[in-house]
Amino acid sequence: MKGSEFLRRVKVLSKRKAVVVQWNAERGSGSHGTLYLGSRFTIVKDLTKEIGPGLLSAMCKQLGIRKEEL
Repeated sequence: MKGSEFLRRVKVLSKRKAVVVQWNAERGSGSHGTLYLGSRFTIVKDLTKEIGPGLLSAMCKQLGIRKEEL
């Protein structure tokens, strides 16, 4: 899954859960950005590159969601 797809799926999930989601590309260095889901956040690396399975699990854990929900 690419970073852009992860961002899109989290936005869809936030609508289902009625949670505020915010993407801040300026709060990160280079191609990184910060994704907020309610009061939780994670750093998303380059939106055009693939996210490995370990990093995907860590990002989901930081946001308090399960990979299966995406």
